[in-house]
Amino acid sequence: MAPAILSLTVSFLVVFAALFASTEARPHHRQGSSASPDFLAAYTVPLSNGTDTLPAPAAGTCLKALTLGRGTQNYTCADSTANSVPVAIGASATLFDLSPLLPFLPPMEGQVVLDILPSYLVSFPYAALENSSLPVKGHHFFNSAGVPIFDLTSTNAGLLVGSKIGDIAAPTGSTPGPNGVGPGAVDWLALSALGGSSGLAGAYRVFTAGGKPPKTCQGQAPTIEVQYAAQYWFYG
Repeated sequence: MAPAILSLTVSFLVVFAALFASTEARPHHRQGSSASPDFLAAYTVPLSNGTDTLPAPAAGTCLKALTLGRGTQNYTCADSTANSVPVAIGASATLFDLSPLLPFLPPMEGQVVLDILPSYLVSFPYAALENSSLPVKGHHFFNSAGVPIFDLTSTNAGLLVGSKIGDIAAPTGSTPGPNGVGPGAVDWLALSALGGSSGLAGAYRVFTAGGKPPKTCQGQAPTIEVQYAAQYWFYG
């Protein structure tokens, strides 16, 4: 095995060992502690899928939180025939803080390992992540007006009322769903802050896994929940 591949493999195993270490052995991680800002400063949000590019973070902002979102993209169907297509109605996800993993990794390897985490963790049930060493950083949902909300106030990290300013397709080869099966990975997004936001200026959804609906509503229920995982980067 080439040295670079061996090093990356070891780093990945170290992260998984840290990720699923006993919460009793590492209780401080469950209380919302994070890596220092120095660790976050070494990481830069990926903006390109290889063809298209998302807008860069706003001038004067810096990375405030790096999280893994695990939840569902939600859709409705007017009927259960092939004549109807699923219509997006929002999403619901728990945002797990990835920063406790950063001290275990050199930044260059850390970026690669973190980038492939969604493709693995989309297959993990919530219970497995809830019992991992990753603290919950916040929650993502849509309000009654259909606006995306990222509520990190429980960890004093801010609140983002989002407005989409960039949208590019997930790269070819992205994990289509749990266990590598599904209609596809949802787009990468850039969002800016609307009125009502606090402490956060924008966010990015990248390295998505799963989340796309079936092509038609044939045989589907009126409401469809599609499992997904993604990195969410928050700037402020």
